[in-house]
Amino acid sequence: MIEEYAIVTNCSGTQATLEIERRTACGLCGQKRGCGNATWGKLLGHNSHAFTAENAVNAKVGDSVVVGIDEHAVLNSAFYMYGVPLIGLLVGTVLADYFFSNQFYVIVGAVLGLVLGFMWVKGHLIGRNKSGAAYSGKYQAVILRRA
Repeated sequence: MIEEYAIVTNCSGTQATLEIERRTACGLCGQKRGCGNATWGKLLGHNSHAFTAENAVNAKVGDSVVVGIDEHAVLNSAFYMYGVPLIGLLVGTVLADYFFSNQFYVIVGAVLGLVLGFMWVKGHLIGRNKSGAAYSGKYQAVILRRA
């Protein structure tokens, strides 16, 4: 189980909206001095992203909690996020090259295969219901305990 500290920002039923607490090894991110990560942080912003998790410990808004996700689910999703679109790109390229002699159509076929691969991963593999929770429980983060 991969664990991380987070803050509960909203609760609705058995789901809670969380934001990860930003931590760095040196603590200099966002300051004028420091490593290259601080420079990237100033350019791109240190934005936190909200996500939903199963609220198994009945945490309240403002609580600091430990949230976890199965490491096999992370590895599977990383494989699908890289592998399926790459296969789609290659299949789109080969099919367009077989049916068309113009290289522009081959490029269009490659891009179309890549986009369709990403859409398949998002829509059919993970999917989301109306509450924002993943259909498959193994892809859903869970609040493990209060911090």
